[in-house]
Amino acid sequence: MSDLKEQLRTDLTTAMKSRDELRTATLRMVLAAVSAEEVAGKEARELSDDEVQAVLRREAKKRREAADAFATAGRTEQADRERAEGDVVAAYLPAQLADADLAALVADVVTRTGAGGRKDMGRVMGAVQKEVAGRAEGGRVAAEVRRQLG
Repeated sequence: MSDLKEQLRTDLTTAMKSRDELRTATLRMVLAAVSAEEVAGKEARELSDDEVQAVLRREAKKRREAADAFATAGRTEQADRERAEGDVVAAYLPAQLADADLAALVADVVTRTGAGGRKDMGRVMGAVQKEVAGRAEGGRVAAEVRRQLG
């Protein structure tokens, strides 16, 4: 079992014992998503820490999008709940890159790849995504690459 999955299970037990309803519900939801990912496909398999992090990123994004949708609809209680769940999930993810750090990383990749315009966006995106490794959302990365390529 991956270390991150084991940590999630341990934290779920702790949250249940301390009767932390929000944390318990969120960790159950995350572990259910991890289990669903493990049995998806032709045969069941154990996820690595990187794959568990990918599931966590997906779940955190779902929480952010749901919070935005609830806030837009004027349902502040549900939006607050989704944000709180997102915060619980985000605690298990690596820290996100600051905008300045992301800009510097993209500038470095643009220079190294010799990209000259938007036609090279795919090549730059591929290289940046490898270096970012989950520390920035694809939308943020794409926006920065687009900005720097003109």
